[in-house]
Amino acid sequence: MTLIRILTFAALTGSALMGGVFFAYGNSVMGSLERMPAGQGAATMNVVNVQIYNPLFMLILMGTGLVCLVLPVLGLIQDSPGKWWSLTGSVLYLAGMMITTAINVPLNDQLAAVDPTTPEGAAEWSRFLTYWNPANNFRAIACTLGVIAFGLALTSGDRPEPATTKPANQVQRHAGPQHVRPHPGSTYGGPQQPGPRHQEPAPRRDQR
Repeated sequence: MTLIRILTFAALTGSALMGGVFFAYGNSVMGSLERMPAGQGAATMNVVNVQIYNPLFMLILMGTGLVCLVLPVLGLIQDSPGKWWSLTGSVLYLAGMMITTAINVPLNDQLAAVDPTTPEGAAEWSRFLTYWNPANNFRAIACTLGVIAFGLALTSGDRPEPATTKPANQVQRHAGPQHVRPHPGSTYGGPQQPGPRHQEPAPRRDQR
């Protein structure tokens, strides 16, 4: 297994794990928090945001991003079969990271800066849900599409090459010269042997 395939598999695995986390947020966690009273929902979200910054999560998040920076460069330099799919998957994952850094993390910090039990905290929680959920859905979709792209990159080099047909002159050349048996009476293959001549009957003398 080459270095490019190892990095592609690592990028696929990291994208799948992060996409699963973002999907779980959008599919169940955020819906449950919205059904709670405003103060409780915001307080619970603050606890989750603190706990999620653990070494394993950060290793997968940042490590996959680093792989996505290196992988397309190596693919283009070595002209690997799935270089364009690797580039596509890397761009998609990095786009998800940019959404996280530009939208989700600042919203987490703003939510943690207010008291969730106050009216200001309730207003901030409502604003938080309005912008945080769509951004989370976009990064989940980006990671999912990235998994598909990395999978196509891995399978690009496994496709069999189409069989090529040899020209007719090469086939005859390998087959060797062919001897054609001449047809009797034809002029092919040498001079024609003369056949028996037709002899005319000698004139009879008148008998007297």
